[in-house]
Amino acid sequence: MIQLGVNIDHVATVRQARYPGDPDVSNIGGRPEPDPVRAAHEAELGGADGITVHLREDRRHIHDRDVELLRRMVKVKLNLEMAATDEMVGIANQIGPHTSMLVPEGRQEVTTEGGLDVAGQLDRMRDVVQELKAGKMIVSAFIDPDLNQVQAAFDAGFDVCEVHTGPYAHAFALCGGDLCQNQLKEALEDVSEAGKAICQAGMRFNAGHALNYHNVQLIAGLEGIDELHIGHSIVCRSIYVGLRQAVGDMKSLMIQASY
Repeated sequence: MIQLGVNIDHVATVRQARYPGDPDVSNIGGRPEPDPVRAAHEAELGGADGITVHLREDRRHIHDRDVELLRRMVKVKLNLEMAATDEMVGIANQIGPHTSMLVPEGRQEVTTEGGLDVAGQLDRMRDVVQELKAGKMIVSAFIDPDLNQVQAAFDAGFDVCEVHTGPYAHAFALCGGDLCQNQLKEALEDVSEAGKAICQAGMRFNAGHALNYHNVQLIAGLEGIDELHIGHSIVCRSIYVGLRQAVGDMKSLMIQASY
């Protein structure tokens, strides 16, 4: 059955908007709110199969202590998104998430803007993958729907490829979800073909980025897909209905599409 990994970064974004800096240092008599650990608990109760956080180099939302607490507290898989830096590899090996997902990272970007160029830095990727696997982690690459990147990810030793669905989501919005329009058909086909190549290589096929309650089902229905990682749209919906229900609603849409 298709699985849902819920990204709770933006719970921490709200916290940092009110309490900038280190979330453990405050004068309010306790940990600043909202607490990503409590959010993870609600997501689990809503049916999340995993919790995802991105520990950025600038610590703009998730902080080190969040990841440490989440690793101890979550009852499902913990997926740590990270840049392929020595610092992050060291943190991952110390904390030991179930999965470490390598992503590109830019200081000025609001969110991850594209896939990791595995092919352009293959030797480095091999070394990082080897280090993370030595820590008993499953290692994932966030890549564009590009067959060259799929092959490079296999050559580097990745266990999982998460396909970047941002271009698909953009096409869906422009076309109003109309699959009769070539732009959307081609964007969906790109994700599908990358997914087939990932599965044929013996890696796990995941997908994510900019997926929401309107566009998720076409991706959830793709052959061989194992897991979707979704954050922003779920956290947005949770403002109105609560995080537990927001997760449950997304999970239901995914399961419907996968049959």
